[in-house]
Amino acid sequence: MRVVKGDHIVVIGAARSGLAAACLLKERGANVFVTDSGEISESAKKRLAENEIRWEENGHSESSKTADYAVVSPGVPDESPLIQFYQQQGKSVYSEIEIASWFTEQSIFAVTGSNGKTTTASWMAYTWQKAERDMILAGNIGSAFSDHVSKLNPQTDVILEVSSFQLDHIDTFKPSVSMLLNITPDHLNRYQNDFSKYTASKLRIKENQTEGDTFIYWDEDPVVATKIEIEKSNSPVRYLSFSDSKEVDEGVFVREGKIYFKLNQKEEFLMYVHEMGLPGRHNLKNGMATALAARVAEIKNETIRESLMTFEGVAHRLEHVRTLNGVQWYNDSKATNVNAVWYALQSFSGPLVLIMGGRDKGNDYSDLIPELREKVHTLIAIGEGKAAIEKQLRDEVPNFVTVQSMGQAVDCAHKWAKRGEVVLLSPACASFDMFESYEHRGDVFKYAVNKLVG
Repeated sequence: MRVVKGDHIVVIGAARSGLAAACLLKERGANVFVTDSGEISESAKKRLAENEIRWEENGHSESSKTADYAVVSPGVPDESPLIQFYQQQGKSVYSEIEIASWFTEQSIFAVTGSNGKTTTASWMAYTWQKAERDMILAGNIGSAFSDHVSKLNPQTDVILEVSSFQLDHIDTFKPSVSMLLNITPDHLNRYQNDFSKYTASKLRIKENQTEGDTFIYWDEDPVVATKIEIEKSNSPVRYLSFSDSKEVDEGVFVREGKIYFKLNQKEEFLMYVHEMGLPGRHNLKNGMATALAARVAEIKNETIRESLMTFEGVAHRLEHVRTLNGVQWYNDSKATNVNAVWYALQSFSGPLVLIMGGRDKGNDYSDLIPELREKVHTLIAIGEGKAAIEKQLRDEVPNFVTVQSMGQAVDCAHKWAKRGEVVLLSPACASFDMFESYEHRGDVFKYAVNKLVG
């Protein structure tokens, strides 16, 4: 446990995680000051006042530069002048999950990856519930880790969805089990368009692990697998992998339509692939990763099997909204990068109407072209990214349309889609051009879809 009593700390950003970190640090006796370049919500101001925490909004004053160290919200980029100031002064800048981990002795199961981390973390929580194991689910999903720290029992397992932004500013953060699902280009605008920097950020999830800890990874990821093969022979950490196309040394794999554990050089049959509750190859991999984490946690195979068979997924990730006049509508608003859209398209055989767009992150959409040509007859583009999408993809589909709002996109899709087809919202872009979050975007889509009449 780290002692912070009397420390002078500035928290940069008053959104969910910054607010939680500020309250936790104040509770532990620190002198906390919160600063935000924009407006702070009324609910946040009320919570700060209740905890007697000083704050400022709409800019950073000189008072924000006098702390011993800083805590940064994940939404604040490293290019922020205030973060640059602290780093140039040789002072530490920490993330909220780092702060929370200072006051935690429970087992942490941390999940990251470019795609699938929300589904996998949620699937793990569902499995823990099936096993009647005490746990919390937090981090990049739901509530901040810091909001739970003071209420945890010694037996509580902590399941965290962790983003690269949260990993950028860890120091001693140490999961008992860390999981890296995959690495594909995403958020490169936050990493100077350098994929190697983004990769290094993701790999930090395991940097403090030692003997007795476990690292779980996808054996077929070309970036991860190469790095792991070099280092694992000299590491005290236990390495477990998952693959749906080849047998693994230690972990879980598929052979002839059956899922097997291979642990301590012994094979155990788990279940048939066709029994998985969620469709799609990506969900097979998410389920296998979930199974490995559960097995490390000593959850019984029958409970793991039941979880993999009955989990129904998470909102905004290939979420079935409704069927109208034989047309199925799916909300995949959480697909905020190209690779996530590729996985979504892989889940359908077509024909499709696809809605894409939002705040473009310098995306290369070319990886989608084979799937688009095979399955998509109409592509509807929205948001700031529609010009970039049009430039790269207009000639790859029979019909290309740009619209100004989500409502217009739904109306347009309703006109183009025929009985037996699918309408899929899978944006490949961030939501912040038109919406507060990907959840907000998905909710607006679902509202418009449910208003449609035959």
